Amino acid sequence: MPVFPGQLRYIRKNLFHAVYVLDPATICGLETVDNIVTLFENSLPIRFGVILYSTKMIETLQANGGEFPHLESEINEDLSSLTIRLFFHIKESHGMLKAFEFLSNVNKLRMDSGEEDAPALHHVEGAFVETLLQKAKTPPQDTLLKLEKDQSFRESSQASSLFVFKLGLAKLECSLLMNGLVHNYDEEALMNAMNDELPRIQEQVYYGQINSRTDVLDKFLSESGIQRYNPQIVGDKAKSKFVSLTASIVGDESLLNNVEYFHSTGTIDDLKPVTHLLAVDVTSRKGVKLLHEGIRYLMAGSANARVGLLFNSDFDADSYSFIFMKAFEIAASSYSHKKQVLNFLDQLCTFYGNEYILESSQNSQALLDKISQLAEANGIQSKGFMSALSEFSVAKFTTHMKKVGQFLYGQVGIEKGANAVVTNGRVVPVPDSVTFLSQDLHLLESVEFKQRIKHVADIIEEVTWENVDPDTLMSKFMSDILMSVTSSLSTRDRSSESARFEMLSAEHSAVVLGSENSTIHIDAVLDPLSSSGQKLSSLLRILSKCSQPSMRLVFNPMSSLVDLPLKNYYRFVTPTMDDFSNTDLTVHGPKAFFANMPLSKTLTMNLDVPESWLVEPVIAVHDLDNILLENLGDTRTLQAVFELEALILTGHCSEKDHEPPRGLQMILGTKRNPHLVDTLVMANLGYWQMKVSPGVWYLQLAPGRSSDLYVLQDGPEKHSTKRITIDYLRGKPVHLGVAKKKGKEHEKLLIPSDDDDSSRKQGDKEGWNSNILKWASSLIGGNGHTKNSGSTKLDNVSNGRKGKTINIFSVASGHLYERFLKIMILSVLKNTQRPVKFWFIKNYLSPQFKDVIPHMAQEYGFEYELVTYKWPSWLHKQKEKQRIIWAYKILFLDVIFPLSLEKVIFVDADQIVRADMGELYDMNLKGRPLAYTPFCDNNRDMDGFRFWKQGFWKEHLRGRPYHISALYVVDLIKFRETAAGDNLRVFYETLSKDPNSLSNLDQDLPNYAQHTVPIFSLPQEWLWCESWCGNSTKARAKTIDLCNNPMTKEPKLQGARRIVAEWPDLDQEARHFTSKILGEDASPVEKVVSPPVQPQVVEEDLETKDEL
Repeated sequence: MPVFPGQLRYIRKNLFHAVYVLDPATICGLETVDNIVTLFENSLPIRFGVILYSTKMIETLQANGGEFPHLESEINEDLSSLTIRLFFHIKESHGMLKAFEFLSNVNKLRMDSGEEDAPALHHVEGAFVETLLQKAKTPPQDTLLKLEKDQSFRESSQASSLFVFKLGLAKLECSLLMNGLVHNYDEEALMNAMNDELPRIQEQVYYGQINSRTDVLDKFLSESGIQRYNPQIVGDKAKSKFVSLTASIVGDESLLNNVEYFHSTGTIDDLKPVTHLLAVDVTSRKGVKLLHEGIRYLMAGSANARVGLLFNSDFDADSYSFIFMKAFEIAASSYSHKKQVLNFLDQLCTFYGNEYILESSQNSQALLDKISQLAEANGIQSKGFMSALSEFSVAKFTTHMKKVGQFLYGQVGIEKGANAVVTNGRVVPVPDSVTFLSQDLHLLESVEFKQRIKHVADIIEEVTWENVDPDTLMSKFMSDILMSVTSSLSTRDRSSESARFEMLSAEHSAVVLGSENSTIHIDAVLDPLSSSGQKLSSLLRILSKCSQPSMRLVFNPMSSLVDLPLKNYYRFVTPTMDDFSNTDLTVHGPKAFFANMPLSKTLTMNLDVPESWLVEPVIAVHDLDNILLENLGDTRTLQAVFELEALILTGHCSEKDHEPPRGLQMILGTKRNPHLVDTLVMANLGYWQMKVSPGVWYLQLAPGRSSDLYVLQDGPEKHSTKRITIDYLRGKPVHLGVAKKKGKEHEKLLIPSDDDDSSRKQGDKEGWNSNILKWASSLIGGNGHTKNSGSTKLDNVSNGRKGKTINIFSVASGHLYERFLKIMILSVLKNTQRPVKFWFIKNYLSPQFKDVIPHMAQEYGFEYELVTYKWPSWLHKQKEKQRIIWAYKILFLDVIFPLSLEKVIFVDADQIVRADMGELYDMNLKGRPLAYTPFCDNNRDMDGFRFWKQGFWKEHLRGRPYHISALYVVDLIKFRETAAGDNLRVFYETLSKDPNSLSNLDQDLPNYAQHTVPIFSLPQEWLWCESWCGNSTKARAKTIDLCNNPMTKEPKLQGARRIVAEWPDLDQEARHFTSKILGEDASPVEKVVSPPVQPQVVEEDLETKDEL
């Protein structure tokens, strides 16, 4: 029956088994019992159970090697043991519900007494009496005294604690087993565990693996159950470290090749897939304890494992520890085949641990006598053993210990004096705070054999050894091979995720390549008409050439398609040996080749590169945004060369216990020039990025409020500078920590001022970021900076331009819009006498434009700079190039420009300026970060297209105007102060995932967000557009935008010649200048005609062809 999300499913079958492991004399244990009773009374569809233990009993078991002392007098009963015995008595006499009621009453009496500590004896006795008072036939006080005296249910209590000890769950104090999986004990963990188990059960029911007769718990435990829990070995917290042991095995003089191993009795000649290397410090109690547990592990019996010893301690030739180590070395090398050798070593460990670790008053002769006595008692000839002890080579053992130390520290990463277990390359440290028992070695053996070793062992058993001496193929040789191979394989990083490809039915939808004898097999499931499938197929093709694997490609297309989802051609480019010349030192570079492309379709060329790369075209004769192969002449071949221009350094900035410090300003440079690049921290993840090249860089906080309030922090240490080395082309995020300076903890970084532009001009010297503006202003456009960023700076006086520089920002893509951009530049320059600096987004400019613009700047006397910003990986990315360009106009205004830039005007490339832009640049924006011109409304023919006056936009704007994005002013100081960039990116991230939102991205986004990011409305004459404005206002227009006309769809070139009288002359001037620089002939200016409207594509294709 269907249920609502989150609602529990009531099914008449035990599907969820919640078993709690707890000490009933602890607070967490009693509170857990109360939770169990409450959930049970609320009829949760869960089968509850408890396993009770005594913490003191667990400590006794640990001290006695997992056994209780033989003399019961040595076992002192604690409150936990008494509570467990009383619980068992009530359960046997009055049922399970009464037993749980008894535990609940203990907690009730504890809480009623107002005590916050663990329960006391009178709480337990009072709860027992209270629980049985109503139904008892005899006074419960008498029953209690009898139980306390005769120790009834003592064996059951001890068995319960012993069971918990063997499970290893006492380390967690209180824990929950949900269908055998270990979780926390609180109620939230229980519900989360149920939600995790439900899909697992549903899947097995769906595939028929669970039916009405299946015992779910038995099934799960039999499939993947283990006999013990140790968070160092299994579970989410077990962080496994693996090292390859191959180098230490190969060669006669290699360390592990000369290690002798101990085996369980009667198994010395058997192959041992699992090898435990115990690194022990026998001068410490913990080290001897670990060694002792290793011997007990073998005594308990293990047919699949052997144990080797690596002594990790300093020694003196006259010390007790040296005698002890000698005894073990001789036993391993000469007596490991003896039946009683493990008993001998077990007894020796007990004697040495009791007499020589804890007490220093013993002499070495007493230890030697004891060794001789124990050897004789266990069937080892004491005379021969003691003779080997006396003749033991100190020099040889010293050399061996040096090798051990180098191996443990250099390869395994274990310090001198530390204890650890290395199992087939898996390193499990054993710190002093952890007790590692023989049962843990059994668990480690079981887990490693099942997960890693078994599959390799099955393969090696089938190997035919050629040209190998049969006498060499002994169990030790084969065990060493297994240890070497499994350790080397495990050092490879593997994802925890796995897919069950064998379930796929691929009879009619798969392509199988290669043979079954391939060493590598690849299963791939892909949608052939998806962009990810397109990329994956290219990678698989390269893999098939390089490693020749066998493959099975299973196609998984969409069941129905409304439109063809794939609209691009894709090639994966990778370096090959063909990139290098056979005759000289020439390197051709990797390349992609597209053949049989459609001639009549307009194509665009883009690169899909790693996130940290900035790539640009350096050679491209044709317009890469408008490729029409039929216009290329007889060759019909287009070539383009791209170059890795720079790398992007990205990072995340954080402040402990606070939100990321958004607006924090940072600078990056070298020791000689500390400010080459700058940026600020975004609110989202504290993200920041800067453009760099390989080398050593120094990052610091920018002068001003950022460095006044904050200091860089790396752990407990604080610094003013952070060194960053760029030595990896794939990029690596930098995690940057900052902290408030002492006394500045409560000051805010961003303090939006209420002043407007005019008042700021009076107080610039005292402004919050005046220091950074003054200090950085000299660097923007300077020699060191311009060489790297593609900018130019001219002497304003020599070019006849005076006054404050006007900063104008624009973006263009494709030859047609670059043609418009040159005309816009000329129209700006011809209408002002002030110096002008143009800022262009470098990402989409063609090589021709980047060749022409320096000459144009020199000729016409303006500055320019090419800026860029890599789209952050966490921000929802647009797929269409035009929408990406629109996004760049608005999303990164706070970070794409240098921090010293105070204000900038955006002007569309297809705009013609008729007024002095200095007037707009100096306009008071009344404290608003943005200024736009509202849409005209005096052309009544367009009323039906004014979408902002109806429906959603009318309701959202609430009387505010809808502005056009062809021209706007950005007060960058106010924009950064108010975190307007972060706010716009939040709105964008929310809206952009809906394909029906942000149809005109650069225009809709600021208009939608103007309730949060306020807009100053410019006077109407600052932007005139024929489509929306009537001809009566054209004479007053200060700029004319060639916006599209939704009614006529007139091509822009045709509209420009007709609408703007000066446009043909400006166009001719720009084309002549371009042809002079590039050495091409300029086409004559076409006459203005007004023919019937032609399809836009044809006209633009003709113009593009003419431009090419």
